Amino acid sequence: MNLCDREALRTLLGRHGFHFSKSMGQNFLIDPAVPADIAAASQADRTCGVLEIGPGVGCLTAELAERAGKVISVELDKKLLPVLAETMEPFDNVEIIPGDALKLDIQALAAEKLPGLRPLVCANLPYNITTPVLTKLVETPCFESITVLLQKEVAQRLAAPQGSGGGGAFTLWLQYYMETDVLFDVTAEKFFPVPKVDSAVLRCVRRVKPAVSVENEAFFFRCLRGAFLLRRKTLANSLAAALPEKGREAVQAAIEDCGLPPSIRGEKLTLEDFAALAVALAK
Repeated sequence: MNLCDREALRTLLGRHGFHFSKSMGQNFLIDPAVPADIAAASQADRTCGVLEIGPGVGCLTAELAERAGKVISVELDKKLLPVLAETMEPFDNVEIIPGDALKLDIQALAAEKLPGLRPLVCANLPYNITTPVLTKLVETPCFESITVLLQKEVAQRLAAPQGSGGGGAFTLWLQYYMETDVLFDVTAEKFFPVPKVDSAVLRCVRRVKPAVSVENEAFFFRCLRGAFLLRRKTLANSLAAALPEKGREAVQAAIEDCGLPPSIRGEKLTLEDFAALAVALAK
């Protein structure tokens, strides 16, 4: 069965009485080249175990199964479970896990289901849970890489060069742990139903060590997030609001000590800038 053929997809879903859920962000790929390219981009091979979140009808799952040692796919929508039981029947290295990826113990799941394999993530993520899912995956250290299809604008923001103004606090948090790169775009007409926006594939590779060395990681991230608390305000105003115990004068002095312009905004700082600023503020 061609899982990316529009009419075959209609027949399959109709046979199981499936109806699309807007709240779950369900848009299935209908160009077979796309899941093949995403699976290839994940660099999965027989030594790898892949975690997929939101398999849909399994078009990406099947491509991953052809490459990886094992694929475990977490699906929240119970109405898709009988569909996946049919479409994944030819693959003995695929296991469908019913449940909510945000509530499951992903580290324990990978340890139980992917023993002896290098854990990777590859998925067409529902747009409405992109940030919490990525956060959970990055905070699960066993995954060497995360290759995901996201809304194009989000993917570009998460791979924006530091200090370019194109990213935010989450961008820098992500790049502290991972090297990020947008690999290719996927236009809206490649999906059924057709979404309102284009997508892109983002690949995140875990760094051997964080991008910068910091003395107090908790305070470093507090400074980083505080710099974006008042996004359209200056760094000094935003940090003074986020760190009231420091006081505006001390915040301004720390900014000047780091050689930064008094009127600079947080979006113009790199991780190295924030590391130096956190040290100056801690003093």
